[in-house]
Amino acid sequence: MAHGAGRERPRGPLNGRAPRPEPVPADTSEPILRGRMARFRLVPEQSELWAEARSSLHPVRVHTTGLSGVVGVELDGDRPMLARPTQVELETSRLRSGNRLVDGELQRRIDGRLHAWIRAELVEASTGREPDTLHLTGTLTFHGVTRTLDVEVRLRQPEPRTLVLEGGRAIDMRDFGLPPPSFLMFRMEPEVQVRARLVAAREDA
Repeated sequence: MAHGAGRERPRGPLNGRAPRPEPVPADTSEPILRGRMARFRLVPEQSELWAEARSSLHPVRVHTTGLSGVVGVELDGDRPMLARPTQVELETSRLRSGNRLVDGELQRRIDGRLHAWIRAELVEASTGREPDTLHLTGTLTFHGVTRTLDVEVRLRQPEPRTLVLEGGRAIDMRDFGLPPPSFLMFRMEPEVQVRARLVAAREDA
């Protein structure tokens, strides 16, 4: 028997080359599969709404967090597409600009005791005009009135378990039976520019 037989030889570079590094573990998050629904839930403290309207004195601006709800997603080709059920809610008491007089008049007209929530619900989604955008048709219920609206949104998935939706449009308060606040020399315009950024986390299956 040759000297050293049966001993394991030390492993080293082959032909002067360094050993191949171990592969990086793949992301174990379950992908969204074609024909299968994935459900995400809004993160209220990260989901924001901005609203701005002109007035006879100064712009009226609202910024709030606290939006809640769920987002349904499925694959359309190789891109995620919103699907039903997708619903978003916000308490009307959060619509405050920081101006006590304006906010008091707005809350009085909204009558939060009867109309405590704003609700948006997806009806239909299709591809948008630009990459990573979607065209959404949905219903918006505000002040006891429900209207069908269209909006373009941008959909991003920065992480497998995180979804970000951003979009906005103009809304006329009078379409919801809500006359804009006015008192003394202050007159608020009825058209409000609304923008939202929704952050949603994937629910465990």
